Order: sequence, then structure tokens, then C-alpha cells
Amino acid sequence: MDLQNVVDSFSTAACVVSVEMLPDGHRGKFRIVTGNRAYLDTIERPMNNVQLLTTKFEPNSEYTKYMERDLNFEDSCYRAAVENKIVHAYAHPARFDVWFNMSFLPLRSDIPGIYYCIYMMEINFKPEAKRLSAISPDIASAVLETCIKLRSNADIGSIMSDICEDIRELCDSELFCILLMDASKRSCSVLGEALSDDTDLVYMENFLDDGFYDIAESWKDTIAGSNCLIVKNESDMEVVRERNPVWHDSITKAGGRTIVLFPLEFRNKALGYIWALNFSAEVADTIKETLELTSFILASEIYSYKLMDKLQILSSRDMLTGVMNRNEMNNYVDKLVDIGEERSVGVVFVDLNGLKMVNDSRGHTSGDTLLKNAAAALQEVFDVRDIFRAGGDEFVVILLGVTEEELRKKVDELREASDKYMDLVFAIGQAYESDVGNVRKALHTADENMYLDKKHYYALHPERKRH
Repeated sequence: MDLQNVVDSFSTAACVVSVEMLPDGHRGKFRIVTGNRAYLDTIERPMNNVQLLTTKFEPNSEYTKYMERDLNFEDSCYRAAVENKIVHAYAHPARFDVWFNMSFLPLRSDIPGIYYCIYMMEINFKPEAKRLSAISPDIASAVLETCIKLRSNADIGSIMSDICEDIRELCDSELFCILLMDASKRSCSVLGEALSDDTDLVYMENFLDDGFYDIAESWKDTIAGSNCLIVKNESDMEVVRERNPVWHDSITKAGGRTIVLFPLEFRNKALGYIWALNFSAEVADTIKETLELTSFILASEIYSYKLMDKLQILSSRDMLTGVMNRNEMNNYVDKLVDIGEERSVGVVFVDLNGLKMVNDSRGHTSGDTLLKNAAAALQEVFDVRDIFRAGGDEFVVILLGVTEEELRKKVDELREASDKYMDLVFAIGQAYESDVGNVRKALHTADENMYLDKKHYYALHPERKRH
């Protein structure tokens, strides 16, 4: 068979890929045998954002001469050439900022141990909705169900847990997880997770220590420029061991045998990963098609969720100290009055003694540092969600379900915490009410008690009295 004539009959970029099968049943070399002019131009005259490892085409060379080894590319070629299947994929590989519309067609071979397929590709600079939606009815149903759940009124945690369980069942996997990454804090968090009943694996939360971000950060190199990583067997796992030995050891020791790993990206911003462990290799093709589209949708939703979360933080947090702001305190107090629960409430009113003297003598930068230290001391004793910067150098703490004795102990702990910071001296007032509906009364009483404490302090230290 004249392979050059075959490939030249295609008007789109196309090449012939040979797949070598070894006597022991393992896969051998994958080679680009020849290509038509349109395909050769993608190597020799590449577009700016689709450059390969070389600009010289050499017939019958291994495909890794042109790009990093890609398990997904190898699997598609194998399924087409050896298993005689027509394979289609629409993907956005990390190595290029474009979308590839790819088809793999079986091609007859007369050479023992060598199998052929035609690889055709089309490059899109933006994702095409028709290409993304060209999926089977079963996959479309699964993705649609995910979209519907994402638009429900339930809280984001419950939604993501349900979606994770649905996808875990689809993958027939033991674990499925949506992991978020925060580059600024170099930390990871689990947005959603599902675990099968009959597994020895444990939830990802158990592994999220201070060093886990480094492992998650290494996954980008492990995927090696592809759009995902699918490890179906020991041979694929060996590739993981070569690329990422630390993660390989961690996965295998935890009981992982197969892996699906998809990056979550939106507008070129890395958000995290979705991944499954110990999935059924028989449904690997369905998993890949489903998650390619699901990860695209989830990334968009998570980006919006993180954006809204950021906006919520901006509207409720004091940007200097990181605690809640006065607006959030007013809303919280209104809510406590309206709900009318039979719970006690304790209020601690805190003011900084000597802040004006620090500002006058050392400048506002030193004053800002003192305010930050005040917030830090408060957070050593109280949860940040209970602390509010009421304005200027005043802070308020609102505690629910606390006893008078517990409130007194907390105030004592706060005075001890303030001793750790230079120039930090609190004027503190506290108040207790058995009915949370009287929270405004408690605020007023605590404020008055704080001023009595401040008056007493300045009587002892007149040199620090504000002018």
C-alpha cells in the first residue's frame, strides 16, 4: 500500500501513524510514518502558539521527536490501529493555547506486528460549542445532569458532593475528588469528594498537609502538555513513576492502581484538578469523553464561585486586619435579633489604648501595624468569623451559646495574648445576656464597660492619653 498516496488524498492535515505490537503483547514504538503537505506544514511552518520540539520532519520517526510523550495520543492511535475503532477527540492540550479537533481512522496493514491508522487534525483558536457537544446520548445526559445540579439553589458544598458521587459512579471508581489550588497561599482544599463503600482508600482531606501543594503543583509536568492523564494499567503507571516518582510512591502506597487526572482551567487560570482513583478500565473511553466536557463546565462554574467568594470577602472583610467589617457586624446583629433563638450571647468590646500616640510619634504605618497585631491577638483567642472591626481602633467580638464564666476566661486569655505584641494594650468591656435577642443591649453595655476600663488605664498612664 502506498501510504503517501493514501494520506495525500486528505485535504485537511493528516498523517499515517504506525503502532508496533511486541510479541509479549505490550505496545512498542509509535511512529509518524508520513504526512500530507498540510500536516508537514504544522511541523515545518508552525503557527506561533503551536510550535513543536523540532521544525524538521523525518519520515518514520517516533512521534516523541515532535512532542512530549502523550498517553492519550498513544491510546487513541492504539484503539484505531489495533482495535479497528474510529476515534474522535476534541481537546485543549496544556502545551498549546488552541483546541484540537482530532480523528483517528483504522488503516489496513500487511506487515506482521505493525498496525496503521490515519491521524487527522484541525486547529481551532477558540472552543466550538458544536464540537464540544458532539457526544453520545449517555454522556450528554450525564453532563446535562451536572449542569442542572450546578444551577440548583443548594449550597456549593452539597452540590459538589452530589456531582462527585455521580461522576464516581460513572467512572466506577473508588474515589473521585475536586481539588482546588490557591497559588497565593500555596494551599489546596477539597471542594467535593466521593468514596465508594467497598474501598480501603481514604478521603483526600487526610493528605492535605503543608507539603501537599508541592505534589499538586508537580501534576502539570506529569500530564506533560496533554489535556489530561489517564493511567489504565501497569505500563501507564510506569510512565507516572518516571515522571513523578514521589507522587507515584504516594499513590501506590495509598492503594492507587489506576488514575484519571484532569486540570481545571478557565481563561488560562489554573483552578485545581478533578481526579479519580481505581476506575474501571472498561469504561475509560466514556470517562475521558465525559470528563473532557465536564471539566470545561466545572472550571467555568468554579471560576464564578471563586469570583463570587472573593467579592463576598471584599464586601464583608476589613482589608487591613482581615477580620469582619462593621457592615458585616450590623447584618449579623440584625439576623440574631430576627431569628429569636433561645441562646445566650456574650459581647466583648475592645479598643486600643495609645494608638494616637503611636501614629503621632512613628507615623500611620506603625499605627496600621498595631491594628494588625490587635487583630492577630484577637484571632489567637476567638474565631475570625466572630471578630468585627467596628471602626477606627475598635473591635467587637460576638459569641453565641457562651456562659458568663467562659466569657470571663476568654477576656483573660485576650489580655495575655496582647502582651506578646509591642505597644498593644487593650481597653476591654464585656457583657452577657441569656437571650440572644438582647444582643444590642449587650453591645451597649460592653461599650460602656470598655470606656470604664479605658478611663482606668489612662488614670494610671496619663502619658499615653490621646490628645
